[in-house]
Amino acid sequence: MLENIWLGFLTFMHLQNLIGVFVGVTIGILVGAIPGLTATMAISVAVPLTFAVDPVLGISFLVGVYKGAIYGGSIPAILINIAGTPAAAATTMDGYALAKKGEAGKGLKMALYASVIGDTFSDLVLIFVAAPIATIALLFGPADYFSLMLFALTIIGMVSGKNMVKGLIAGLLGLLLATIGIDPIASTPRFSFDILQLQRGISFIPMMIGVFGFSEVLVQTEKKSKRISSVDLGDSKDPKNRVSAAEMKRCMPTILRGGVIGTIIGCIPGIGQSIAAYLNYSEAKRHSKHPETFGHGELEGIAAAESGNNAVDGATLIPLLTLGIPGDVVTGVLLGAFMLQGLVPGPMLFENHAPTVYGIFIGLLVANVALLLIAGFGIRFFARVTTMPVPVLLPAIVALCVTVHTPLTIPWLILALC
Repeated sequence: MLENIWLGFLTFMHLQNLIGVFVGVTIGILVGAIPGLTATMAISVAVPLTFAVDPVLGISFLVGVYKGAIYGGSIPAILINIAGTPAAAATTMDGYALAKKGEAGKGLKMALYASVIGDTFSDLVLIFVAAPIATIALLFGPADYFSLMLFALTIIGMVSGKNMVKGLIAGLLGLLLATIGIDPIASTPRFSFDILQLQRGISFIPMMIGVFGFSEVLVQTEKKSKRISSVDLGDSKDPKNRVSAAEMKRCMPTILRGGVIGTIIGCIPGIGQSIAAYLNYSEAKRHSKHPETFGHGELEGIAAAESGNNAVDGATLIPLLTLGIPGDVVTGVLLGAFMLQGLVPGPMLFENHAPTVYGIFIGLLVANVALLLIAGFGIRFFARVTTMPVPVLLPAIVALCVTVHTPLTIPWLILALC
């Protein structure tokens, strides 16, 4: 094991690989910060860029995009109450409330620290215990998946607070909307009303944009203000915009719990970051001495959501690399990237391409360092979105919400941002 890790380190430590990871993380953060764009879209567009490069460089670049995009979704979630990606939906519950208190900088920094720690934890698990965990995940059957999903739905009761009835109504409405489309067993249309587009079901991304994006646009329009809710980072040296050692110590158990929960969720194919974020948020609230503060700008709530969703990133590679089974949609795209590089995921991958695989593992850890550095230095740049005039910002958000779920628009948006 240690010999393979050393070989991976020697394989990865070349300047082009380091540059590839840093560029990938930067692109991922920018894409994730735009409501409606997802890591799947970004990687789908970026895959052709890796055809003619070394496998370690190409896969590490894509992994950097993946990690950056999952974290990037927390930026608009905290600053303007719009989840940049589905994984950041839970972050809005405390992130924006904390920002309205004038502590947006603290929220962004906690999201970053929790993301990096949770992600690093899952990467280490991937490196050292990938095969045993993947074997356990392979034992999951239909009954186990049903039990896990039923348990995930019970989280509604935990995050609804005092509005339990409203939370249950929203959950039942979500289940009703999920039945729209082709029945997976009988292959017959359900509630499509002879509308061809509805036969594919309601896509999660447009639904999320409508719930979190358009609703916030309407709220801000109603206020008739010139700025978005006066969210301001303020002075970076101000204690209220810095995460103190005491606050970090208080949130650390939640962050570590999120690493464990996210890793377990990630190694089970088909679950995803959103469930991990909400599950850890629920657990953090249940273990908190002050659960009534959750939903009102609780720093621990941000730490819970971000550590949970980012810990899924590394864990989704466990079933992909050891069994050839993608852990989620993003790793499904990565499966194609591996195949194009001549790397066939499965048990023989470690036998035939150990230096390359462990080189990619080192790239995962370097991507976490790159995320910490790039996002750490760029927090004030990202916060500038809140200083834009409402007549400029809100129409731009609406335009992006309507158009950017088309993958072909991504290169033009990235070009415009650059």
